[in-house]
Amino acid sequence: MAQRTRPDGGKPLDRADSGKPAPRTDGAEPLSRPGRGASRSRPGPSAAGTRLWTWLMIPGTLWMTGFLIASLVLVAALAFGTTDPLGNPQFGLNFDNIAAMADPAYRAVLLRSLGYALLTCVICLLVAYPVAYAIALHGGRYKNLLIAAIVVPFFANYLVRMYGWSVVLSDDGPLLRALRAMGFADGDTKILQTGPGVVAGLVYGFIVFMIIPLYAALERMDVSLIEAGRDLYGGPLRTFFFVTLPATRQGAAAGCVLVFLPAMGDFVSAQLMGGPDQIMIGNLIQDKFFQGQNWPLGSALTMLMMAVLFVGMIGYLRRTRKDEAEAVR
Repeated sequence: MAQRTRPDGGKPLDRADSGKPAPRTDGAEPLSRPGRGASRSRPGPSAAGTRLWTWLMIPGTLWMTGFLIASLVLVAALAFGTTDPLGNPQFGLNFDNIAAMADPAYRAVLLRSLGYALLTCVICLLVAYPVAYAIALHGGRYKNLLIAAIVVPFFANYLVRMYGWSVVLSDDGPLLRALRAMGFADGDTKILQTGPGVVAGLVYGFIVFMIIPLYAALERMDVSLIEAGRDLYGGPLRTFFFVTLPATRQGAAAGCVLVFLPAMGDFVSAQLMGGPDQIMIGNLIQDKFFQGQNWPLGSALTMLMMAVLFVGMIGYLRRTRKDEAEAVR
């Protein structure tokens, strides 16, 4: 192989001088420098660690299989069953319960539940975002204390909290008395036994599920993005809508899912704060199982509700996967 000579007539250039890796004389692979962007590979799990975590996951797997999947299969099988003259559920292949889902009364209850759950998501998002934003970006050393002040009251029993909230919203409660005193309500104004009362109960019950994901997303966000937006002469609103909101949309989406799922199946708020005309799909399922003793029809309603939730979850997962792919690119 011909050697190149230096322009000044000195020692001929070899591969090391030319900046290329020199060939190894011991037969090993030539050494190479890590290129830009190369990262060190993480050590893989050891065989002992893999066996340990395999054994540790067995209880959780059995729990999920026995108490979640098996119960869902049982409910799905009951949806095609019947009841004997004594009201006991019987397995079979009867499609009457599935056909009953086309009843306008059931469709109205399902649409009402969807509307209440979606409205609850929107209100929770509008109320929770400023709270999470203030704590995450302006909370300073009091962040953890403020988050604890929000979360700890929700450790109380859900039913107890709903009873307390119904007292606040009652006709003689402090909220309506304050509104009447300010002239925003009269003596005939009611919140309980109305649709807004049910939504108010759902918002109160599940708003913490929106605050926590939003707080986590804002906490992880690179604050320099906001500063860059301001450096580019973007006003506060423009910076928020074009920088902050897109950077935290995954947290908002996670919060909407966490609020929508329990709100859709909730029956306590509708029972305590709504009248007979405000029942939701959860109340209908409860009535079929525990009062009407019609377990097959209750199972069919349960499968209908789960089908709606499943479609929503698929949409959320597809959107999340798309966002992750865009982030990688």
